[in-house]
Amino acid sequence: MTFALSGLFLALMFLGMPVAFAVGVASLVFFLTSDTIPAQIGVQRIASATQSFPLLAVPLFVLAGNLMNVSGITDRIISLAKVMTGWITGGLAQVAIVVSALMGGVSGSAVADAAMEARILGPAMLKQGFSRGFSCAVIAVGSLITATIPPSIGLILYGFLGNVSIGKLFIGGIVPGLLMTLILMTTTWSIARRRGYKPDAPFPGLRELLRELNHSKWALLFPVFLVIGIRFGIFTPSEVGAFAVAYALAVGVFAYRQLDWKRVNEALRHSVHDIGMIMLIIMLSAMIGYVISLEQVPARAAEWIVGVTQNRHLLLTMLVIFVLLLGMVLESTVITLLLTPILVPIVVKAGIDPVHFGLVMMSATTLGSMTPPVGVAMFTVCGLLKTPLDQYTKEAIPLILAVITLIFTMAYFPGIVMFLPNLLMP
Repeated sequence: MTFALSGLFLALMFLGMPVAFAVGVASLVFFLTSDTIPAQIGVQRIASATQSFPLLAVPLFVLAGNLMNVSGITDRIISLAKVMTGWITGGLAQVAIVVSALMGGVSGSAVADAAMEARILGPAMLKQGFSRGFSCAVIAVGSLITATIPPSIGLILYGFLGNVSIGKLFIGGIVPGLLMTLILMTTTWSIARRRGYKPDAPFPGLRELLRELNHSKWALLFPVFLVIGIRFGIFTPSEVGAFAVAYALAVGVFAYRQLDWKRVNEALRHSVHDIGMIMLIIMLSAMIGYVISLEQVPARAAEWIVGVTQNRHLLLTMLVIFVLLLGMVLESTVITLLLTPILVPIVVKAGIDPVHFGLVMMSATTLGSMTPPVGVAMFTVCGLLKTPLDQYTKEAIPLILAVITLIFTMAYFPGIVMFLPNLLMP
């Protein structure tokens, strides 16, 4: 029955049905055709999926990110990034990557970051002489950093579904996010140097850098407050989301004085759209998650994989390749909801820390949003900048290969991920 359910789900996806409805229809068919399970159970699973305290963090962080975009925080982050990296070979391309790293501490959504940069930095990059494909590739692939550095919505979902410490996942994402920034900047520098792309601005003086740091201090302090708050138990990850909303409102109204009712209403409208899409997928995926558990898919998968290999490195290699390939055809939220209950017991049984695996898995999963054929961030950026997918794909290959290299490095050397969590939350 599980294979029939999977086949129906993939067929509906192939026909162009939205992901949430494809999941819901396939699951509903299972309940309606089952002789042993009442259809009411499916409805109950949808309702029960919303009754979760940790999931409160998702809509709160989405709202906080949208509030920060309209409160002046994003503008100041871009100005700071230009001063920090605009003088490096590659100019605005380097700025786009650093903006993603800085936005990682306030947004948590790769697609939202990619859309924002495509609107603001994209036209400027094209005007400066960057090719459309290269501009889109840098913005889209660079947005992966936003989904790695805390707070990350994907990590919240993984922690909730896998019963893994969200606080440790947040802290564990800091070093991989910084390494991703450095690797993408290096790759961009190499490409820009070969093509003769010029810096955007001369090397700034110390006074100019300090001035921009001062202007951006409230944006930069938020991730610091977040880590300190979680580390010392001041608030839970869900409560951090509420703090983020209050912080964004306070900074926008009192510090930057750019937040008015019109801008708040704009942020609320964007948030309702984003939250509705995410929660619909979560609710309808609860049905298919119940079916997967009922059919004992996790136990059978664990037995099969453990039977194939007992070697942790080989197991991680198999899982990373599997998730990378799956990310090319499914949306990252769906993969997280479907695979986390299956894979976490497998890696724990193999002696792999679920925090370590979570960062590796979420990096590999989110990368699918930047790759053909169904990458959401890819389509968003290419649509906004009117770029053909073949141009994007060609230019994105070096950046994607650099990220994949880092993902496998994280998989084989867990200390990269676990250093800070073990230090701050032993």
